[in-house]
Amino acid sequence: MSNAKVFVGGLSWNTDESTLSQTFEQAGEVAEVNIIKDRETGRPRGFGFITFTSSDDAQRAVERFDGK
Repeated sequence: MSNAKVFVGGLSWNTDESTLSQTFEQAGEVAEVNIIKDRETGRPRGFGFITFTSSDDAQRAVERFDGK
């Protein structure tokens, strides 16, 4: 098994990494969550990446959450 990273866009500005992790754990084991922040302001930019412990979990997440 190898880690698989999934891009997540359209996030609410209020979404934090803990909430995002809890949501995506419904699809599989999450290894890492990274919400991208503006370099100057430190505010979230509305997208991030979820790293799953397996590509099967990542695929399940894409199927479950795509367009949501």
